[in-house]
Amino acid sequence: MARARQEPGAEPATADREIVISRVIDAPRELVFEAFTEVRHLSQWWGPDGFTTTTRSFEFREGGEWDFVLHGPDGTDYSEWIRWLRIAPPERIALLHGESRDDPNAFESVLTFAPDGAATRIVMRTVFPTKELRDEAAEKYHAVEGGRQTLSHLAAYVTDLARKGAEG
Repeated sequence: MARARQEPGAEPATADREIVISRVIDAPRELVFEAFTEVRHLSQWWGPDGFTTTTRSFEFREGGEWDFVLHGPDGTDYSEWIRWLRIAPPERIALLHGESRDDPNAFESVLTFAPDGAATRIVMRTVFPTKELRDEAAEKYHAVEGGRQTLSHLAAYVTDLARKGAEG
């Protein structure tokens, strides 16, 4: 995703279409990155509070896809689809996320994984096609809180993996 050159302190041209969520996770960067790359991990933590995930198909490679269903706590199923656009282990993943392969409202997310001492700082920057779609995701689907909850689940999952690894 190319960016226009900006003056220091200027907001990016996409600021009104973005949601940015970050978290420091008490686990090594390689482990946090791995939790995004293997379906056996993703299915253990992906989604907001009360949601579970069923994977239909998964291929983690540039151009590969993850087709899955999020099961809401009220019993509603949400078809989801991700195409992995760019992968730079263990630093960065860019993806396109929508309800299906042909979703005109699909949005792009870039996840960065940076060392923060012995921990990892993950930043999830999502850019929607329009401000209206960003606003709808935030207001109707609670994307900010859901994203925070999802990263919280990731943090708990990989912190537990790191602890078990240290014990074993």
